[in-house]
Amino acid sequence: MITTEMRALVWLGPHHMQMQTEPTPVPAPGEVLIRVGAVGICGSELSGYLGHNSLRFPPLIMGHEAAGTIVQGSGQLADGCDVHLGQRVTFNPLVSCGQCDRCQAGHVNLCRNRQLLSAHRPGAFAEYVTVPANLCWHIPDSVSFVAGSLSEPLACAVHALGLAHPQADESVLILGAGPIGLCCIAAAKARGIRTIVVSDIAENRLAVARRWGATHTINAKTHDTVATTLAAVPAGVDIAVDAVGTSMVRNQAIKAVAPGGRVVLMGLHEDETAIPTNYIIRQEIKLLGSFCYSPEDFTTAVNLIIDGEVVPSSDWLVERPLAAGRDSFEELLAGTAPVTKIVLIP
Repeated sequence: MITTEMRALVWLGPHHMQMQTEPTPVPAPGEVLIRVGAVGICGSELSGYLGHNSLRFPPLIMGHEAAGTIVQGSGQLADGCDVHLGQRVTFNPLVSCGQCDRCQAGHVNLCRNRQLLSAHRPGAFAEYVTVPANLCWHIPDSVSFVAGSLSEPLACAVHALGLAHPQADESVLILGAGPIGLCCIAAAKARGIRTIVVSDIAENRLAVARRWGATHTINAKTHDTVATTLAAVPAGVDIAVDAVGTSMVRNQAIKAVAPGGRVVLMGLHEDETAIPTNYIIRQEIKLLGSFCYSPEDFTTAVNLIIDGEVVPSSDWLVERPLAAGRDSFEELLAGTAPVTKIVLIP
């Protein structure tokens, strides 16, 4: 039974988040109401929690990495199948207008009027969330809601690797072994890449990266990332993916690629970075910004989840009740969380 009120974790300002009773959202035409089964904490929401994100204003229900069950609404899912109640789904939280020039050109992730659940619209840190039906993907009973919630960060990684057009005989450096970095390992493996170098400052995260398929790992606290990368791949890697977003890491990515290499920037930690422009010009290094994903990327991510290429496990992910959300945000920011990924269960 759907009640008129629900419990939600509401962000009220910097370091201020608490459980509150909120009206249960009502789906508009073409939307569905989803009973949330699991919702992950995204790194972008950490900056929002601190009040450093220009997209998020309190009071706000965050949460955009989620999966659950359709309990109300109508329309068609992303695969064209009609909605029916009880369907288990994950969803793309990026709502595009479909009418602007970017949408018409097929770049819906760059929609000029885009809205993001957890920023412009209420998110999934709640018992229920409304989502356009055509942004929902079915997940089978064999896939847990926690696994389904990982489709969104994995889609980001699929998109980032796709922008670089990798070949199976090429090499990639992934800077950062947090959830997005790990997803980049999975996306690289799915592309057939056999040489995968991963750097991070935490040895436990590097151990997880090796289990995921990293062929070389670098502890950036104790080793020079660029020099160690070039020792492993003397010609320089073909592709470097920055999954951190600091000036230091962005410059490491630029210096670690071979002449003509591609650098994909995903991390949003720092807004501005001084880069060696003359070096980039003379080496013909290609800088690529990567934002979100296309519907095709999301489909690929969901299929990888279904195929078991990304599996929740206690060495990198922990489940907690939604009411533990504020403490979980604080732990992630302080670096005291026992793992890199926290998924909340309403």
